[in-house]
Amino acid sequence: MNDESAADASRRVVVGVDGSEPSRQALGWAQFLAQATTSTVEAVAVWTPFAPYGVMGAGLAMIPPDWDPAGDAQRALAATVEEVLGEDRLAGVQLTVRAGNPAQVLIEASQGAQLLVVGSRGRGGFAGLLLGSVSAACLAHADCPVVVLHGATPPPSLTVKNVE
Repeated sequence: MNDESAADASRRVVVGVDGSEPSRQALGWAQFLAQATTSTVEAVAVWTPFAPYGVMGAGLAMIPPDWDPAGDAQRALAATVEEVLGEDRLAGVQLTVRAGNPAQVLIEASQGAQLLVVGSRGRGGFAGLLLGSVSAACLAHADCPVVVLHGATPPPSLTVKNVE
């Protein structure tokens, strides 16, 4: 990787998106922060591989043969990005779907990034918690600064358009 492409890769704001309201807020803020810092946005969705259960993985028989969790996650991520960012979507927004533990995948995605943005709570955990396990792990282990969004405050508007 040459110096220019390394610099371009670091001018990226990574955002965890699971479709929850906090992650939707994080996506809007990630775009605002990317505009403000002339960076690009990498929206990351994570799906967790199915763990067989029961005697000799008997639970596997219940999975439809045409089940495509990666494809489902890709479609859900694309739909969320379209719903949240719509026409105001920056050029070059990258959609990334990975299998694994959400916290670990986001921590790995933070390598070399300018910023990691996550919601305070996502799809898992207990509704009363102020900080979820994924956001807490990202705060503790990410390779870049982390922004954790609480509440429903929308990002400010910027007049700057499309990062090239």
